[in-house]
Amino acid sequence: MNYSGLIIGLGNPGNKYASTRHNIGFMVIETLLESKDPPKINVKNSEYNKKLYKLWKVNLEDAKQDWLVCAPLTYMNLSGKAVNKLCKKYGFRPDQIIVVHDELDLSFGKLRLKYGGGLSGHNGLLSIAQELGSRDFYRLRMGIGRPGQGNDIVDYVLSKFSKQESDQLKQILDKAATGLYSFCTQGMQQAMNLIH
Repeated sequence: MNYSGLIIGLGNPGNKYASTRHNIGFMVIETLLESKDPPKINVKNSEYNKKLYKLWKVNLEDAKQDWLVCAPLTYMNLSGKAVNKLCKKYGFRPDQIIVVHDELDLSFGKLRLKYGGGLSGHNGLLSIAQELGSRDFYRLRMGIGRPGQGNDIVDYVLSKFSKQESDQLKQILDKAATGLYSFCTQGMQQAMNLIH
């Protein structure tokens, strides 16, 4: 069966990382998969590869074809292995992929859609670009802000959201899921109008 494209939510597997800033990509696709109305999502079935990924085959009510939604299980720095495996299996080109990831260079709560370009030092994006041999894929950048001066970036991205951030998180995740739905059904410009 042909699919319109592949949505990748980046994060690290395991309870230890579940609510951390680095896992916001996982949180967005979980929000998307649980969406009922609007947007309407029907999860048709799922596939589990314990070394590489968890995959859902979904129907978006307004999309011409079904989409695949993936959470790599390789840990962030090796995310490209899962993406490459799925591209080979299903025949996706890089421009049929959208990656949802945390973004230090955007303040918390800011969302931006982007196609190609730099990787902002993000190891998950770097792994995907290396495995695919291309940076020409879409990204939904989820702003998490930067730590205060003198604080370690690794510690920051692997830490949990503050109470103030947590209070806003559901609204941000809902907006991101709606933006993804719009991207998949109406294209990038419409999605940008919605979330920017």
